Amino acid sequence: MKTLLALVFIGLIFTADASAATAAGDNRAAAAPTFLLDGSKLKLGSTSVLVLDATVGNPIYSKAADTVTPIASVTKLMTAMVVLDAAQPMDETVTVDIADLDLLRGSHSRLRLGSELSRREMLRLALMASENRAASSLSRHYPGGAPAFVAAMNKKAAALGMVHTHFSDATGLSSENVSTANEVALMVKASAAYPMIRDATTTSSHYVEVQPTGTMLGFNNTNSLVRGGEWDIQVSKTGFIREAGKCLVMLATIASRPIVIVLLDSVGKLTRVGDANRVKYWLETGEAMPVLKAVKSAIKPKRLSKAAAPKLARAGALSRAKLAPA
Repeated sequence: MKTLLALVFIGLIFTADASAATAAGDNRAAAAPTFLLDGSKLKLGSTSVLVLDATVGNPIYSKAADTVTPIASVTKLMTAMVVLDAAQPMDETVTVDIADLDLLRGSHSRLRLGSELSRREMLRLALMASENRAASSLSRHYPGGAPAFVAAMNKKAAALGMVHTHFSDATGLSSENVSTANEVALMVKASAAYPMIRDATTTSSHYVEVQPTGTMLGFNNTNSLVRGGEWDIQVSKTGFIREAGKCLVMLATIASRPIVIVLLDSVGKLTRVGDANRVKYWLETGEAMPVLKAVKSAIKPKRLSKAAAPKLARAGALSRAKLAPA
């Protein structure tokens, strides 16, 4: 009997030790970096970059992430949070006024003077289509008007720990709206807590009936990765003014982890999207994305006669004119 009791006691000790070891192992696994990747394989064209594991808050890759730079329409994530924090009626009508015209840069808007939409629809268009007049009208219809709205933006930024961030307007058209990649990541994470921001920024396209005319207008998301549908994106925002370059920020699930990607000051139309795809490929494979090379045709072109050449040249010019973007 004594022998049996001794064996049971020893077994309990081993079980407790094994459980403790397993728990310790789990804690070590949780504390360990999620990704162990070679950052030298990631070649990005954006000037300021941050790739962040949103679960543990660990930066996976950074490049000039503390550099203060204009952030253009990425600003509208803060605009949306301030609107939603105010808890104003989302069905209340908001009107585009002359004060919402962009006299700084002359940017285009399909919302004409006098256009009326609900606060909900204005917020959706400001986020998904980066509608500047929508964002401006939201700030004017805030208690205390646009000055009070901008003050609330800066107060919210300070509360989030964005100590190098400053806002001068609700649209991002001002180059005085500045932040860093590290601090923009804080804003992206905070905005993910708002269901309406998550929904609006990941909507591919949306139609609104603009009053008082009843005109139906369709709007598309400014992020082609949202429209493509191949990414699992929870929050998205683009931005562009000359001083900020092309910007793209996202919270997306990659390799089964929530990842914040901040790409600021990209040059060229395709760089920010290309950088985002390179980040995704690197996180999933640990390798640099292969560069696609043009394949030369094996068939030699026939020599054109002198009479046919001018006709083909004119046809080519006509095709190019039809394909040129408006």
